Amino acid sequence: MRLLALLALALYMARKANHMADRSIPEEPMPQITLNRRSLGIGPEVSELCLGTMMFGAQTEPAMAEDMIARFAEAGGRFIDTADVYADGRSEEIVGRAIAARRDDWFLATKVGNKLAGQPDSGGLSGRWIAEGLKRSLDRLGTETIDLYYLHRDDETTPLEEVIEALGLALEDGKIRHWGFSNFRAWKIAEMIRIADRLGVARPLAAQPYYHALYRLAEIDYLPACAHFGIGVVPYSPLARGVLTGKYVGGVPEGSRAARGDRRITETEFRPDLLAAAERVDAHARASGRRTADLAVRWVLENRIVSSVLIGPKSPEQLEGYLSGPGTDYTAEDETFIEGIVPVGAVVGNYADPAYPFRGRVTPLRDA
Repeated sequence: MRLLALLALALYMARKANHMADRSIPEEPMPQITLNRRSLGIGPEVSELCLGTMMFGAQTEPAMAEDMIARFAEAGGRFIDTADVYADGRSEEIVGRAIAARRDDWFLATKVGNKLAGQPDSGGLSGRWIAEGLKRSLDRLGTETIDLYYLHRDDETTPLEEVIEALGLALEDGKIRHWGFSNFRAWKIAEMIRIADRLGVARPLAAQPYYHALYRLAEIDYLPACAHFGIGVVPYSPLARGVLTGKYVGGVPEGSRAARGDRRITETEFRPDLLAAAERVDAHARASGRRTADLAVRWVLENRIVSSVLIGPKSPEQLEGYLSGPGTDYTAEDETFIEGIVPVGAVVGNYADPAYPFRGRVTPLRDA
């Protein structure tokens, strides 16, 4: 089945390459940008964009990364996000150095839960690893406290009581100020809050779901749960790992995630049906002189449940592109157009991300 999908994708891209004309929009001088602020749930105010640093130390060299952080701050950005697993810890080191001089100006988020390369005893959300992972992150970041500590992914083998207790200890010790979570199921959001209340631990402040105009499953239960409990929402991948920029219309550009054979994009967004839907969004944006990426970012921000959008630039040019998104015009016509492609709570092609499998059907036949 995977081979057939790849062949279908190759045929789709070949057809598009044969029918493309020059689609460029004349470049204009970049306007002065000032990011607005929004409340992070019932918590503090943060900038409407959050600078994600997954590429820093990997695709982005340290000096360039620090320049990008400075540019983000110049535009009014003070919300920055990293993780222990990004670039084997180098991202945390870069971020720590870049914000050290004005640490109190930044709202700093990092994450725990993923297994680290070459460290078999790492990963998961056991009390032992949360304590150890937090210590390592604090050392790499060069700070005494982390403003927001995310549970990067669910650990189905560790009781939630153990996870919440570990976070409670970190809060008591002042090593973290708030905690949050990423791709947990909606029922677990309610369960974590129930347990936190019973144990006397502060409730989670923020959530980080996968959410963009062509993948709207979070609208079914996840986002309503966050709104109900006052949890701030900071969606990641607003550009569908680059598909909602228009750059794949007509071919696969050199240096892109698809060109590198990135596993995550090949098992999620890089499919003929989603690429075709993205092309429709691209045509709609360009018909009114807008960039596709700007429209995609603004679409996410238009949801009032969303507090901030996590961006993930690897270059100064990509950062500038993200910064222009919040100021893009957005109309009722745009909303209707997107819903005509992907209705509320739906996803193009009804695909499921294999990294986060659904657990609603349990049968021996599925385990055979």
